[in-house]
This record gives sequence, C-alpha cells and structure tokens, in this order.
Amino acid sequence: MATSEEPAEQGHPNQAFGWAATDTSGVLSPFKFSRRATGEKDVRVKVLFCGICHTDLHMIKNEWGKTRYPLVPGHEIVGIVTEVGSKVKKFKVGDKVGVGFFIGACHSCDNCGNDLENYCPKKRYTYGSTDYDGTATQGGFSDVMVVEDRYVVRIPDNLPLDAAAPLLCAGITVYSPLKYFELTKPGMHIGVVGLGGVGHVAVKFAKAFGVKVTVISTSPNKKKEAIELLGADSFLVSHDQDQMQDAMGTMDGIIDTVFSVHSLLPLLGLLKSHGKLIMVAAQNKPLELPVYALMSGRKVVASSLSGGLKETQEMIDFAGKHNITADVEVVPMEYVNTAMERLMKGDIRYRFVIDTGNTLKAGQDKIAQ
Repeated sequence: MATSEEPAEQGHPNQAFGWAATDTSGVLSPFKFSRRATGEKDVRVKVLFCGICHTDLHMIKNEWGKTRYPLVPGHEIVGIVTEVGSKVKKFKVGDKVGVGFFIGACHSCDNCGNDLENYCPKKRYTYGSTDYDGTATQGGFSDVMVVEDRYVVRIPDNLPLDAAAPLLCAGITVYSPLKYFELTKPGMHIGVVGLGGVGHVAVKFAKAFGVKVTVISTSPNKKKEAIELLGADSFLVSHDQDQMQDAMGTMDGIIDTVFSVHSLLPLLGLLKSHGKLIMVAAQNKPLELPVYALMSGRKVVASSLSGGLKETQEMIDFAGKHNITADVEVVPMEYVNTAMERLMKGDIRYRFVIDTGNTLKAGQDKIAQ
C-alpha cells in the first residue's frame, strides 16, 4: 500500500508514477498522478531514459517565478511506443521515439505555419504548462508520456537511447542557431562559451558541420578534454588577458551556453566584423549590453529557443548520420536529488540521464512496502 506521505494528483483515467518537486526547496520525491487516455492522434510512450537539463533545476526551485507545484520535470525524454491512436500513421508500437521541450501549440499562428512551434505564443511546455484540457502538464521523470504525434520524433536506430536523450533539448538548442545564423559553412571559426551539458554538444555539432571550433571557458583544466575528447581545435581561458587579446577579431560567431551572469564585452571583442554572439542560456539577472562594441563592427547579439518539430527531427537525423550523442552519466531515479546538487555545482561530465525504465519501478515498490 502507498504511504500517506506519498503525494498524488488525479484527473485522467490512466495511472502514472514519477518524481515531483512540491515546493521551492526543489527536493524531488515519489508522486502518483495520471495521464490522459490515448486519443486518436496521440502516442503513448514508455519512458526509458530522461536527461536532466539546467532548466529542470531552475524550475523545481521556482527561480523563474512561474512554477506550479507539484511539478514533475524532464523534457529530454526517450522511450518506446506502447500504443498509438487510430489516426496516427507515423509511428507504431515498438518504435524508438523522443519527446522534447514542448508538447503543444496553437497550429494557426505564423510561427506554427512556418514550422516554428517553439515560438508560438500559445505553446505548451512538456511540464509546467496547462494542457488543452485544463490539467497541468508533467514531464519525463515518470513512467509514461501521452503526447500528440506531431510532437514526437523518431530516434535513429544507431543512436543509444541514453546518450540520445539530451539531444532533445541540448542538441536542438545549439543546432537551431548554428543553422539559422548561418554558422555552418566549412572553414568558419566558431566559439563555444562554456563546456557543460549544452556546450559539449555544441562542439560536436559544429565540428560535424566542418567549422573550426574554439572552446572559451573559465576552467583551464578543461582544455585537454575539449581538444582530445570532444575534438575542439583550440581553447581559450576567458580570464587570461593575453589569450583573449591574441584571439581578438578571429571568430565568425559564438554560441554562449553559460547560465551565470557574465560580461559580454570580452566575447564581442573575439568576433570579426558582422560577427554574431548567440545566447542560448537564460540567465536569472539581466546582462549589460555594451552597444559601442556592437557598433564598431556591426556585430549582433541574438538568442534562440529550442527548435520546431521539423527541425528537431532534422537535428536528430543529422546526429544519427554523424554519430553525435551526449556524453552522459546514467543514474537511477533515487539518485536524482544528488544529481541536482551536483549539477548546481557543475560536477558532471557532461549530462545526467535518469534510467527511468529500469529504476523508477524499484523506487515505487519500496514506497508501497
């Protein structure tokens, strides 16, 4: 029997189980809830693995001021199709699939019409949103997902599911701006700021496009892994004035993956005229924008949020073709709070992935005893 301390939320006919945060402490604990019945356009997915994104850490602690508890995080979801609706043609039972950052949009605005559902003003996030039926969306730190088929992507057979999971967020987060801002031409020189869960994937995608890659980091001890493990061409220590000075005006673009507040001025100095600094991490505090540094070279500071479903499938297919995966540490569900603490300290190379398929039920059985 379940204990009285185990929280639960109902509203749909099918029982589900996951781990949820219930207050701003961000501590995750076992949680019973429910998923809707598989509709005619839905795909039901048994979750096998789910990556842990820095966004999950922000959301469980309500650091962006929009969290509604209880909250089951997780938007780097991979698993196996167990049921499809009567109108689903793209997927069948047994297919390997993924679910990413969002699971709904209006399908009628200009953005949706241009396969940019990620910029739809009415998009519904995989967790932390209100679904079309008025219930709260809950993420992939759980045993099952029920998602409309257009928000599901097919995972190439050659990609291991655990290492492919982070591509559903970290992968598309860097792939989309590299493509949109035309930073994929062979021979270009691209900088990647930060060598974490997103940054290390940015290096892999940029190298697959054939561009020269320089990692920019505050940590000199990451140089060896950046070059020897990930294939970067060079490495800059951002607080080494001599190194930064020598690299001034050499880069066509920079992908900045760092969540902490930092100065943009040194990075803008690395750009060539017409260069582009692309911010893909959401800082908690506003950054200062040194306008003169932009004016002096007609440089651009821009940003990007995930990608539409068409582009996400394109990204995962590109990853399959070039054997791109995230470097992951697979952990059991019961380790999730320790993983969050380590993520907060940057103690991970490079992405935590929860083995939900093999360890979630074990945690549930212990609670029921």
